[in-house]
Amino acid sequence: MGGAELPLTNTARSRSTHPRPLLLALCAVVATATFLAYNAYLSSITANATKRVQHVPLKAQRILAQCAALQAVPGPPENFLARDTSDRFEPGTRPTLIRNATLWTGARNGTEIVYGDVYMDRGIVKGIGYIPQALYAGVGDVEVIDAGRAWVTPGLVDLHSHVGVFSAPFLRGAQDVNSGHGPVLPWLRSIDGFNTHDDALELAIAGGVTSVQVLPGSANAIGGQAFIFKLRKTSDRSPTSMIVEPPHTLNGSEPDSSRPLRWRHMKQACGENLRRYGNRMDSMWSFRSAYNEARKIKYAQDTFCAKAEAGLWDQLEGEDFPESLQWEALVDVLRGRVKIANHCYEEVDLDDIVRLTNEFQFPIASFHHASEAWLVPDVLKKTWGGTPAIAIFATNHRYKRESYRGSEFAPRVLADNGIPVVMKSDHPVLNSRYLAYEAQQAHYYGLPPHLALLSVTAMPASTAGMSHRIGILREGADADVVLWDTHPLQLGATPRKVWIDGILQVGADQEAIVIGKGKEDREFQETPRVPNWDKERRNAVKWEGLPPLTPAKENGRVVFHNVGELWVRDDSDELGIREVFNTLDGELVDVVVDGGKISCVGKHCMGGINANSVIDLRGGSISPSLMTFGSPIGIEEIAGEVSTGDGATYDPFKVEVPQVLGDPGGLVMAADALQFGTRNAHIAHRAGVTYATSSLSKTTLFAGPSSIFAGLSVTFRTGAAHALERGAIIKHITALHVVIGRAAPYSTTPWASVSTQIATLRNLLLNGQPTSTETGKWFKKAAQGAIPLVIEVGSADIMATLINLKNNIEQARGSFMKMVFAGAAEAHLLADDIANANIGIILQPIRPFPNNWDNHRILAGPPVTNETSLTVLTDAGVRVAVGVLEAWQAGNTGFDVQWAALETNGRIDRKQAHALVSTNLEKLLDVDGWIGDDGDLVAYEGGSAFDFSSKVVAVASPGRGVVELL
Repeated sequence: MGGAELPLTNTARSRSTHPRPLLLALCAVVATATFLAYNAYLSSITANATKRVQHVPLKAQRILAQCAALQAVPGPPENFLARDTSDRFEPGTRPTLIRNATLWTGARNGTEIVYGDVYMDRGIVKGIGYIPQALYAGVGDVEVIDAGRAWVTPGLVDLHSHVGVFSAPFLRGAQDVNSGHGPVLPWLRSIDGFNTHDDALELAIAGGVTSVQVLPGSANAIGGQAFIFKLRKTSDRSPTSMIVEPPHTLNGSEPDSSRPLRWRHMKQACGENLRRYGNRMDSMWSFRSAYNEARKIKYAQDTFCAKAEAGLWDQLEGEDFPESLQWEALVDVLRGRVKIANHCYEEVDLDDIVRLTNEFQFPIASFHHASEAWLVPDVLKKTWGGTPAIAIFATNHRYKRESYRGSEFAPRVLADNGIPVVMKSDHPVLNSRYLAYEAQQAHYYGLPPHLALLSVTAMPASTAGMSHRIGILREGADADVVLWDTHPLQLGATPRKVWIDGILQVGADQEAIVIGKGKEDREFQETPRVPNWDKERRNAVKWEGLPPLTPAKENGRVVFHNVGELWVRDDSDELGIREVFNTLDGELVDVVVDGGKISCVGKHCMGGINANSVIDLRGGSISPSLMTFGSPIGIEEIAGEVSTGDGATYDPFKVEVPQVLGDPGGLVMAADALQFGTRNAHIAHRAGVTYATSSLSKTTLFAGPSSIFAGLSVTFRTGAAHALERGAIIKHITALHVVIGRAAPYSTTPWASVSTQIATLRNLLLNGQPTSTETGKWFKKAAQGAIPLVIEVGSADIMATLINLKNNIEQARGSFMKMVFAGAAEAHLLADDIANANIGIILQPIRPFPNNWDNHRILAGPPVTNETSLTVLTDAGVRVAVGVLEAWQAGNTGFDVQWAALETNGRIDRKQAHALVSTNLEKLLDVDGWIGDDGDLVAYEGGSAFDFSSKVVAVASPGRGVVELL
């Protein structure tokens, strides 16, 4: 039949009882059914034959398990919060009940505040709010803490830290942060270099930081795998035991199919830091090449598993599951199992990485540093897999070209665009101990308080995939808890107690360590009021991060309404500052300024009628301007760009000083290198810091000074337009500066020994060079006491030698030297001797960190030590002032000194605090007579020079006859 049609005879046709079309249709149906049945039969035979001949390998189940694991999604077990005991519980840990607390839980987007108790047991938060006694009645020895209504928060989470891999004190043999073995190194792991002896671990906990993401450095495009650590040292003291939820790949094992997959973490970087391997085009190619390699492996795995799961074992004969120990981490990235922290600054770099994510289809968890992220929110939202969080600094900007457009307003702008904000330390770039300070500054510049607190707790935890256990207070979460002495967003907020996994880390000896004295006023327990920065923020966005900062100048009459307090310089006062009035919530007054000078104070100043400008201070203050010392402010524009600074000076111990200079020591003047109008100087000026003293010493985190001789410093006005402007340079030669200390741990050039440095200094002070040379001239003046000798020194042992040297020189020459120690991290060890030698101290910085061996014996202050360097030195009768190390820090001078005063537990009052950054500096540097009573006055709206509620609105300059309106 075959479907062929046969001819019919007439007889047959006549006998037919059915019409022809119907017959044909029936034949077709029969033929089709027969054909389909036959094919089905053949297929069945073929399939059965195939099954019979497949050779199933002995490792089939293992292969199928590997393939099934490819579909696993990271995350906690469904019943995680119902667990009874933490996997990190240390047997013998006592249960703890914190009673009568104000609990900021981190829930409801950071808006939830609960008044009640917290109960912790077996490493877990077991109850929040009302805790019935039945919950712990049969438990045993419960530690009960009365919080006295103080604030309790989750432990802080630092999403960007190099603690443990960039260890303090910095020593060449203890740094494992970067690798020089190529741009793409996803197989490296920060855990393999983590140093449990890092001095910074205890300090970070003292700041309320309980968990950190320890990242490899940023010198590689893909620097390696990161890990979330808790800072508590465990009973077995190993780095591994400090990891939170170590991924299954940590020891090379395969995931347990009965347990949820755990998140992995990776560090990537782009931009300037990769220059050793080429430019931005090279970097992006290295990314694409690496991810293409990972994509090929992923495709091979998926193809292999499709065959295995289909039972086509013969097609896999002789093949192993495709994998690579080198590239497996990037394959996991493509499978969405890795939280990437991407160091990335500029618009071009952010755009590059966003395109990369879309090309290879993988998410980015967070962009770090991201100085220009606030300028391109729509670009960030195009990231494949969702918008990343942005982890940034609050005010640490302009340290290199990439960070030049960074802004203090960035956190608020990002939040307004619905982008998650994380504040981080990049420890040790910023001391992780002060992570809360980053949140406080972000709040000061406009970030709402709930988001500011989230930025250092729940948001970084969520970004790292750890919000089920850290960064939030809720039942079932890890017992990482901080009890604060004030609201955590108040400047200088200090932990009274810190628990990690329910184990007390800070606050065991509260009798010896005084915390919170001087902060008893109710206002310290409230969310701090902050100024309105709407205008400045809009202007910053409009000008893409570089708004004009030059103030308007008023030569005529300016009236300040509603002034709450007035302070002025007064040489007759011991500290050089006098309080004219303080209303103390009484009647506010007017202050009239004519030609930059105060002409009337009171409620009935008639001069206000003819005022050119009227400014309402809203209860604010007028006080002497602040001064900054120690950074290269005014000497450079961008710290990391040699072309924007003075350049390296000659060190006679390293190179021969050119004869054309005519001076064997290569001594030069900072005044010759001054730059006016730098952004750091303008920002400092707008923060009330109108005077600066700068030398040619430049000490950074990673490198020491370029020369032992730091030249002759200059004192100038930060707001001046150029050197020829009236009052721009206060004193052309302020002091002679030298650096005495051990070599920086990362120094690549020879550094003279300490004994050689001291011998040289002794020789120069004893007429070692003829006075016809600059070196001979100025060292003789220093020996005679005609000019201050400022010595940058950290070690107490070297200071002791210098004290003896000073005594010997003075006896030999019959003079009195004006010696000042700057830096002086270990000065507290010699406080009485320094006082007896009549040596001044400039603490630089005021909050010390044991960054190198010369500075490793610091006095950390509460809650670690009861005393600070400031209290010890002041009590000994030493004249103390405060300086900074980097130019961007000058703008935070007011915050720094107020914080330092708060740490003294009320022993330093507001007047003394003011002197630390004004008249004390002026006296130590011998510029008080040059500034005099006609020094600048600063007007603050909404508060004093040291209040979070205030901001600078004007600078009155009697010496120049103008008022600058900001």
